[in-house]
Amino acid sequence: MPMATTPQVSLITGGSRGIGLAIASALVRRGHQVVVGGRNPESLAKARAQLASLGDADRVSAIEVDVRRPESVEALVAATVAKFGGLDVLVNSAGIGRFDAVAEMSPEAWRDVLDTNLSGVFYACRAAIPDLRQRGGGWIINISSLAGSNAFKGGAAYCASKAGLNAFSESLMQEVRSDNIRVSTIAPGSVRTGFSPSAGADDWKLDPDDVAEVVVDLLRHPARSLPSRVEIRPSRPGK
Repeated sequence: MPMATTPQVSLITGGSRGIGLAIASALVRRGHQVVVGGRNPESLAKARAQLASLGDADRVSAIEVDVRRPESVEALVAATVAKFGGLDVLVNSAGIGRFDAVAEMSPEAWRDVLDTNLSGVFYACRAAIPDLRQRGGGWIINISSLAGSNAFKGGAAYCASKAGLNAFSESLMQEVRSDNIRVSTIAPGSVRTGFSPSAGADDWKLDPDDVAEVVVDLLRHPARSLPSRVEIRPSRPGK
């Protein structure tokens, strides 16, 4: 499809590394004005330098944010709109994992996972929807996981957060599609990011660029269609 005459503005939480950085890189290559948010200042600085090397440095910004805090997320969205004049695409990629048995998991670890993986998405969507409406529509893309549908031992907090994210995204999709805001969930399987607790060779895993390609494909879809959930998994998983 032809590029829009006005560059789209995209905000990616968790955009300083892993899947989020791969998505940000793919969108910069497509000419988007991109803001990445993250908690680690050093990682953010490295990400901005990497993204700036792909195109016009003036189209890239990196902002510190803690998605567990609604006021921090609101400030991130406001800074994005102030810098680039609006918002067209929100990608919620920030996520963490704490992998312990329920009897051994601390309440603090439980809250950290749910606050980051689920509440953080709520805060970002709530903050972004008015600006997406102001632009006449756009995209919200939430990075979930196959763990949201396939629970595993030791993953109660993580699996619960992703199952909740799936349900949240389905409800949100029905609420805002009349505003021309399309909501889609991407649920990857194992991805080579250093995130998974599993050890050993991981050549069989997905690459973060594979997930980024799904995002690019979604944004190409004609306005009449909405792939509301996409599952992507390794084609030949390890044995």
